Amino acid sequence: MNYTRILLGGLLAGVVINLSEFLLNGVVLMDAMEAELELMDAAFAPWAMPFYVVMAFLWGIAMVWLYAAIRPRFGPGWRTAVMVGVFFWVFVTVLPTFANMAMGIAMEGLVGIGLIWTLVELPAAAVVGSWLYQEGVGVGVGTGRARV
Repeated sequence: MNYTRILLGGLLAGVVINLSEFLLNGVVLMDAMEAELELMDAAFAPWAMPFYVVMAFLWGIAMVWLYAAIRPRFGPGWRTAVMVGVFFWVFVTVLPTFANMAMGIAMEGLVGIGLIWTLVELPAAAVVGSWLYQEGVGVGVGTGRARV
């Protein structure tokens, strides 16, 4: 695995996620989200925004790492990256959303939009991040392993 390319691709995927989340939460859903938070008598913690930004970059790095890990079995390219994005969508969006709904703390009026939005966002971020990933760059030619 080329860890430099995993990091670079992951950071690029994180940029995609952060931009998309800004559009979703800071533009498209901002008024509705503020209204829902007011109804629940809740507010974001002061550290919420930096946390979400860092989390998006960590998701991006993890997605490109997973892409690099499954690439030998499923082949390089956008199809494998989309599989990674959908996998992440299930585990970082769908399951936590339904867990929050089961506890009664989800913004139910916004759930559908968020699920659909991230179903596009996460595979797109995985495709963009995987575009930067190349096996074996700067290592043994064609093998992806350092020569000993």
